[in-house]
Amino acid sequence: MPETATAPARGTRVTYDFVTRAIARTLGHPGKGYFALLGSAVTLLAVGIGCLLLLLRYGLGLAGYSHPVYWAVYITCFVFWVGIAHSGTLISAILFLFRSGWRTAVYRTAEAMTVFAVMTAGLFPLIHIGRQWYFYWLIPYPNERGLWPNFKSPLIWDEFAIGTYFTVSTVFLIMGLIPDIAAARDVVSGWRKKLYAITSLGWRGTNEQWRHYTRGYLYLAALATPLVLSVHSVVSWDFAMAIVPGWHATIFAPYFVAGAIYSGVAMVITLLVPIRKLFRLEELITVHHFENLAKLCLLTGMIVAYAYCVEYFTAWFGGNPAERAAFWYRAFGPFWWASWTMIICNAFLPQLLWFKPIRTSILALFVISIFVNIGMWFERFVIIVVSLAGEPYERFANATYNPTWADWGIMAGSFGWFFMWFLLFVKNFPAVSISEVKEVLPAPTRGTAVHA
Repeated sequence: MPETATAPARGTRVTYDFVTRAIARTLGHPGKGYFALLGSAVTLLAVGIGCLLLLLRYGLGLAGYSHPVYWAVYITCFVFWVGIAHSGTLISAILFLFRSGWRTAVYRTAEAMTVFAVMTAGLFPLIHIGRQWYFYWLIPYPNERGLWPNFKSPLIWDEFAIGTYFTVSTVFLIMGLIPDIAAARDVVSGWRKKLYAITSLGWRGTNEQWRHYTRGYLYLAALATPLVLSVHSVVSWDFAMAIVPGWHATIFAPYFVAGAIYSGVAMVITLLVPIRKLFRLEELITVHHFENLAKLCLLTGMIVAYAYCVEYFTAWFGGNPAERAAFWYRAFGPFWWASWTMIICNAFLPQLLWFKPIRTSILALFVISIFVNIGMWFERFVIIVVSLAGEPYERFANATYNPTWADWGIMAGSFGWFFMWFLLFVKNFPAVSISEVKEVLPAPTRGTAVHA
């Protein structure tokens, strides 16, 4: 079978039966590579937990806060992880509505990434507030203590954004899993068969079940689509509503949304490459899928590069001395290394994706995707920390911010937390959609083989 715009694989052995068994094979005994990755993730998580416990014991004085920089690594990581979550909704919902066949082999990874990235992002506002045991004060509900939420506070906006996005993304992931869990249930044995029998919710694949399922999935996709625009727009308003030079800009909402999708697509590539290799899914996740992800990464990267140009041009052309000083400080101040890392990784390096040999090289895409995510983390660092450190309205308060071991340890722990949950998920649930991959396969004809 030749590889086309919707075909998931190359080779005549890709049949309905092969798809089911190849994906169910990923649920078997893990290899050494899987345990090495899981062990590394758990180690990072242990480091993060240790740093967090010390932070709880001795307070936020262990963090590198210094006046006027009080939004620092924790808020940087919060914005980074919320951004990572966005491409999951884009690939699973928006491309579903546009009936893009190539998404079928990659959207499950993107959906799982979305849920776990939101889980990770939600930790950082709690770490940032200091007294984590009072986190429930952020929940906007009236209570007998007479506490009412301050709707002018960015913390309340973030609570709404994270809560809504996590709820819809989780429901979307679980609903899409039901037919695949039922398919895996019929080919596995032991405790997994009992688990899948419960979690498949009695799915039998009848015509009535499929009719309700497809309609419900369509409605959920339509509901989730506005979240791509709304959630990260709300996060951008955390900054844009302030008068800090470098923050107070109307471009922030589309700028943040494009950057979120950009970093999220890069993270999908980063996750798919080892999964494809570890679970031997080369027949289902092909170079064609990676090339399409690279094109999407290139598109959003061009939008982000354009936003960088607009920011600097507006600061220069607008004639506001404070804005000019803020952007000069970014490029040539003490944090020049962070700004130029951001620009090189996000604006210049992805231009290599214009070339087809690069777009079709798995190794090249993997390396570029890692650099893109490094650059996107530094983008948030530059926007948050550098804008505050170079505050032009209070020159006497300027400070050179230096993150401490607690900041770096908790950030490393967040990566361990994310990768741990993701690795556990792909080992216990289908990492590729069985039902939707079959939908884009050519219908079997008389005389063709039906078994791998």
